[in-house]
Amino acid sequence: MKKNYKVLRYQIWSIIWTIVILILCNIQMPESNDLDIFFTGFDKMTHLGFFYVLTILLFYGKIKYQHNFSFRSLTIFKVILINAIIGGGIELLQWKVFTYRSAEWWDFGCDMLGALMGVFSYILLHLSNYNEKV
Repeated sequence: MKKNYKVLRYQIWSIIWTIVILILCNIQMPESNDLDIFFTGFDKMTHLGFFYVLTILLFYGKIKYQHNFSFRSLTIFKVILINAIIGGGIELLQWKVFTYRSAEWWDFGCDMLGALMGVFSYILLHLSNYNEKV
């Protein structure tokens, strides 16, 4: 039990960010026609950005927990799976619970694209850190 708490302690920023994502993706928004800040594709870009940041925070917590940049395929799989569960869960909530929001496959696709962009960033960080030591 104590080990699980220690792991979660390093993931506090990703947990907080997940709560922010859940709130922002499920609150009722004003009609986009009334505000000038929204544009076509704003929603999709927002999903991409939310999940890019979530992926980076998940990797950040993992790096802090293990005190190094070790590269493991299992970690990448787990991060992608966590993103898929959260992204899919948001779309299910929008479909069944928060019906004033629209559930869309494109939103889920942008969630996963943001996650893959975060994975790509992590891999680049790992490679650059590894190449500096060699």
